[in-house]
Amino acid sequence: MARSSSADLYVLDKGKPACCIWALTPELFADWKQAHSGPMLAWVETANFSAKSGQFAMMPDGAGGLAGILLGLGAKPDPLATAALPGKLPPGDYRLAENTPEAICEFAPLAWALGLYKFDRYRTQAKTEPDLPRLVVPSDTDLERNDRLNEAVYLARDLINTPAADMGPVAMESEMRRLAESHNADLAVTTGDALLESNFPMIHAVGRAAAEAPRLLDLTWGHKNAPKVTLVGKGVCFDTGGLNLKPGNYMALMKKDMGGAAIAMALAGAVMGAGLPVRLRLLIGAVENAIGPDAFRPGDVLQSHKGLSVEIGNTDAEGRLVLADMLSLADAENPELMIDFATLTGAARVAMGPEVVPFYTHDDALAEKVEKAGVQCADPMWRLPLWDGYDGWLDSQIADVNHISSSPMAGSITAALFLSRFVENTACWMHCDVYAWNIKSRAGRPVGGEAQGLRAIYHYLEETYG
Repeated sequence: MARSSSADLYVLDKGKPACCIWALTPELFADWKQAHSGPMLAWVETANFSAKSGQFAMMPDGAGGLAGILLGLGAKPDPLATAALPGKLPPGDYRLAENTPEAICEFAPLAWALGLYKFDRYRTQAKTEPDLPRLVVPSDTDLERNDRLNEAVYLARDLINTPAADMGPVAMESEMRRLAESHNADLAVTTGDALLESNFPMIHAVGRAAAEAPRLLDLTWGHKNAPKVTLVGKGVCFDTGGLNLKPGNYMALMKKDMGGAAIAMALAGAVMGAGLPVRLRLLIGAVENAIGPDAFRPGDVLQSHKGLSVEIGNTDAEGRLVLADMLSLADAENPELMIDFATLTGAARVAMGPEVVPFYTHDDALAEKVEKAGVQCADPMWRLPLWDGYDGWLDSQIADVNHISSSPMAGSITAALFLSRFVENTACWMHCDVYAWNIKSRAGRPVGGEAQGLRAIYHYLEETYG
């Protein structure tokens, strides 16, 4: 979808008249009713407005115009609640009432743009760009930062929502080239059998059966002497499950199995766009886990970039193999911070559901700051333990390690423990087991791809390095 500019969406507050938005909890609504009477109060009763979460009412002024907008917040307001408005309001300027809850005001500029997101690439009807409602924002609002985050969220969503036929390894490479050119970054690409020559055997094994060759995308940006920050993304553009074939209902959403790569790419774009003083490295393993004569098999033993031999317990646990080769490569450089993003396990969804991102790290200070950033950004992340007691569940009788546990329990933890074996030098490493998808529509978060963890991690990076 085309991105609207700040001039289309916002007006810096200079005291000019604008239609009022009353964003109301039930308690604030009671106060509002005390302060209003006559036709306006009667209209509220007719509309059966009670300030429940998501309720919305436009108040007529008696002359064919708008007297104001009522938005229900419920007892526990969603900070992004105002995202429900811009797609419903007629063109004009709007401002939040003075008694609007602080969190709603803080997130309103971000929410305003998120509420306009649509994935309409495949719609055949003419796409017209209507005049948009504009939100009056405080004069000191950092609209460049706001645009940067919205651009990043839109990019991640677009990449995830695009079907695999149009977002395979080749298309992902094209997106990386576009990202590199936009920010004057360097990009190295290793494709097909060259992966074997460069010692990335597990990336090669996972993708070798597909029509489009697997590839490692390696982007670098920033001053060489700046602190090294490395982002790693799982870019499995489609996951059939391989020879351990997924049932059809489990395969339906597998275009989103590159969600980790999409989030890492969009986050990298925001970091470069902000000019953060870091030496950024972005690693994406772009593959398709397909079925064919050359597909890797359960029981195979693969060599890894690190040198460990890995027994394959299930070909549907392919993402950790791709990540492991990239983590080993990045770890050799000993970055100050390394974060990987991956749609890795169903177990993470069982534990945390679709809206909260579980993450793993040995660094207590990092974990505390990331969780705090998630709260501050309404982008929830929750630390789970790298529990050493389960490490033995990955033992193999014929190789150095099995890449999956035979136990049905603690699947997200054992996956993280497997990855940790490929990180020796980097003290500050974090693994994010993202879902990257909204299963139901909420304000500013339509059903479809989602940039989970992006805003929280960006906030942390900005606070740490900005």
